[in-house]
Amino acid sequence: MKVGFVYPQTEFGHDPPAIRDLAQTAEGLGYSHVLAYEHVLGVNPNRAEDWDGPYDFSNPFLSPFLLFSYMAAVTDSLEFATGILILPQRQTVLAAKQAATLDTLSNGRLRLGVGIGWNKPEYTALGENFHDRGRRIEEQVSLMRQLWTRPLVKFAGRWHNIPDAGINPLPIQQPIPIWFGGHADPVLRRIARIGDGWIPNYRAAEDAEAALDTLERYLNQSGRTRSEIGIEPRIRFAGEGRKTWEQLFNGWQDAGASHVSFNTMQAGFDTPSQHIDALKLFASTMEIADR
Repeated sequence: MKVGFVYPQTEFGHDPPAIRDLAQTAEGLGYSHVLAYEHVLGVNPNRAEDWDGPYDFSNPFLSPFLLFSYMAAVTDSLEFATGILILPQRQTVLAAKQAATLDTLSNGRLRLGVGIGWNKPEYTALGENFHDRGRRIEEQVSLMRQLWTRPLVKFAGRWHNIPDAGINPLPIQQPIPIWFGGHADPVLRRIARIGDGWIPNYRAAEDAEAALDTLERYLNQSGRTRSEIGIEPRIRFAGEGRKTWEQLFNGWQDAGASHVSFNTMQAGFDTPSQHIDALKLFASTMEIADR
């Protein structure tokens, strides 16, 4: 498996030299990629409507495309994955252009993880429909792949109309890999039909056994096999240790995961150096440079 790390968005701060040090240290330790969460807006949890989301306005999030552009400029081989970009709340062509630009400037190091999200106020603020987001994302993916592989595109869909136009420059990867996050049955069906990979939110492979079996069945129905898609779970620093890390890592490897990301958030760290030290500890413990 490729071993990456989760950018600790809500805890790391925004100091450019610290972000540079994190990226360069991780690359030097043998981490293959960085995965970043994202939100455009955070809401006031005390507003009139009920709110039970995991993030609000007090949680900082940098734009993954801009964060990765900065990291790409200070690294050579570190790859970048959005985990996830909430695609239906964005204009499809603009997102495709931004992704193509990042892939070009990073020399083909982008993997685009997408999903439909849960934050209705974010959709409202961005002027997009929260209720048809599942249906729209499939048309978005189809259109983006065409925009990334053809100099000119004619597209007439339910939500998009491209009158013989195209992106220039095209990305290095044609098309950029698209992975999906989520666990609902429609998501698993979507991955089986059109996905390049899956970013699950299960702690251990045994917790994901039923979902993996369902995904296998849908892949068979779509004429595809597990070897055609990647899977990337996460392993936490918080509350875990070497024995558990090894058990989780080996379990996911046996289950066919292609990637894994190490998450240092929610461990009580309050300085960038603590997150970097945690990456060093995991790298030496798991001997990731030799994998």
